[in-house]
Amino acid sequence: MQKEVKKSWALFIGIGVMMIAHGLQMQLMGIRSVLENFSVFTTGIFMSGYYIGYFVGSRTTPNFVSKVGHIRVFAAFASLASLSALVAVVYINPFMWTVSRFVTGISLVSCYVVTESWLNDRATNKNRGQLLSAYMMIIYFGLALGMLLLNLSEPKAYEPFILVSVLLSIALVPILLTKRPAPKFKKIETISIKELYQISPLGTFSSFFTGVIHAAFFSLISVYATLAKLTLFETSILLFIATIAGVLGQIPIGYFSDQYDRRRVIVLTSFGSSILALLSILTANDPIQNIYYMDELAFKKIIFFIVVGLYSSLCLPLFSLNLAHTNDFVPKSKFVAAGGGLQLIFGVGAISGPILCSLFMGWFGLNGFFVFLIIVHALIGVFGLYRMRVRKTVENPDSTFTPVPATITPAGLELDPDTPETLDNIVAKYLSNNLQKPTLCKLLSQILIPNAIIPGVACFEELWNKT
Repeated sequence: MQKEVKKSWALFIGIGVMMIAHGLQMQLMGIRSVLENFSVFTTGIFMSGYYIGYFVGSRTTPNFVSKVGHIRVFAAFASLASLSALVAVVYINPFMWTVSRFVTGISLVSCYVVTESWLNDRATNKNRGQLLSAYMMIIYFGLALGMLLLNLSEPKAYEPFILVSVLLSIALVPILLTKRPAPKFKKIETISIKELYQISPLGTFSSFFTGVIHAAFFSLISVYATLAKLTLFETSILLFIATIAGVLGQIPIGYFSDQYDRRRVIVLTSFGSSILALLSILTANDPIQNIYYMDELAFKKIIFFIVVGLYSSLCLPLFSLNLAHTNDFVPKSKFVAAGGGLQLIFGVGAISGPILCSLFMGWFGLNGFFVFLIIVHALIGVFGLYRMRVRKTVENPDSTFTPVPATITPAGLELDPDTPETLDNIVAKYLSNNLQKPTLCKLLSQILIPNAIIPGVACFEELWNKT
């Protein structure tokens, strides 16, 4: 594992620095929007611009990579992302910020595609799961670190935006200096949304609303915190806790989903998230008198931080749960295609998330942020209960829970250790079906080049028979 990480240092450093910049920029613009007296609805619109760009980029980037290669695409779009950060600080108005977020969305998803397809090219059956885990950790810890950088300067100054631009530019350097050749890009098989819904109604339904939830939560949590009178330091800590708790929550939830009916875990996770979102309201303020506790005793803030962290620990693993549940109903050969379809549905839901949540904040006040999350999580839970009544549990031994970033692309889904089908898998299957020793040599002689390897096969047969 250390060897593979070392070989992939340029990719990991590049995407890690980029995630630091992304984490800083996303929350910085949310806080700044409050300071500029933008309406919450306006903030929701330009925050959705990122997810529109993400959706567009995920459809167009594979063609770019096929034509000009990984390195050129990464360099071009990282440069565009750096430029968009400068545009945001020069032109402080909702329209230009929507354009900035749109360009950032296209740029980042393009870099995701490059990084994930490159990593997948280097992966083997033995290390692909470890590479995926390392990649996920870098993604989320980079985001968390970026949120802490909010404390380096006042959000109303221009320096934080300059820092974002500098970080995005730095992310280019390791990729451009790598000596390892870029792989040939291969396009991923797809499944239509209609077919995907027929295969797994709950997985499809839940993925859409998971996109709504994730986009709303991470786009507007900084807006909520600023309006609730949290200090800049407290806001950054809250964001850091939410991100890290979401990563840690993948471990126990993944374990239980592999032991029990995955639909039950989705239902319990969804209703649990609704309850914790309600507790977030109760620990933040008195909803009757609309009196906020954020400027009072630190103890009450700590309780609120813990509740939000617990909420995130249940909320963030939802996409991985949806993916594992859907894979329970598809053959192994379609895991990547199904995952790509779910990612597409997730992206469509994410576009609407910030806008819809901002409407709730306009209708119900600041509490509307968590009211919206309560309702959407409850929708997933209720639909999950319905699906449990009309469909029996199906066990697919090829499907297991794999923690993945919600932003993962189909190229990254190939890093799932459950993903077929390599020569190693074929040989393992062949051996598992009561393969006799002498037959193994025949198999190898068919796979390998006969004229060059026959002597080696003979030696292998001799060793095999002695064991």
